[in-house]
Amino acid sequence: MQKYCPFLSAMLFSITLLPHAALAKTRSVEEERLIGSCIRKASLGKPWLEKTLWGLRDQEAGWLGAEIRNSNGSHDLGPLQINSWWVPRIAGEVQRSEKQVRNWLRFDACFNAEAARWVFLSALRSSGDYWTAVGIYHSPTLWRQRRYQKAVARHLQERFGDNVFR
Repeated sequence: MQKYCPFLSAMLFSITLLPHAALAKTRSVEEERLIGSCIRKASLGKPWLEKTLWGLRDQEAGWLGAEIRNSNGSHDLGPLQINSWWVPRIAGEVQRSEKQVRNWLRFDACFNAEAARWVFLSALRSSGDYWTAVGIYHSPTLWRQRRYQKAVARHLQERFGDNVFR
C-alpha cells in the first residue's frame, strides 16, 4: 500500500465540504484519468491484473468520496467500492488508524485501487480460482458471487473484447 499524499489532503478537504449533488458532478474526465492511472500502478505491470481491476471498477462505478450504505450497515468506499468490513484488516496491514484508512479509501484513488488489488489477490490466494476470487471481492454469499462474476465478465468483454485474457 502506498502512503497518503499530503497534497491530496488539502484538495480532499475541499471536496468533503461540497453537498452530495455537487460531489456527483466532480466525476470528471480528470478523475477518471486519475483512477485509471492508479489502476495501472496497482496492477504492478501485470496485464491480467490491470484488466481485472478495470472489470471491478466498471462494475462498482464508485467515485472519489463515495460512501454508500449497504443493507447490512457496512459502507462501500471510493472508486472501487471497498467494503468497510475490510477497514480493520487494511489498517492492520498498513499500521494506520481505521479512521485514516477509511478516509484514504474514500478520497485517495491510488490507495483505493491498491486496496482493491489486495482484496482481490487475497481472495485469489485463498480460493485458488480466478472467478471465485472475483465473486469473493463482492460478497461471501454464493448466489451474489455468481451474479457479480457474470456482471464483471460482461464489463471485461465490453471494455476489452471477447478475447480479454488472450
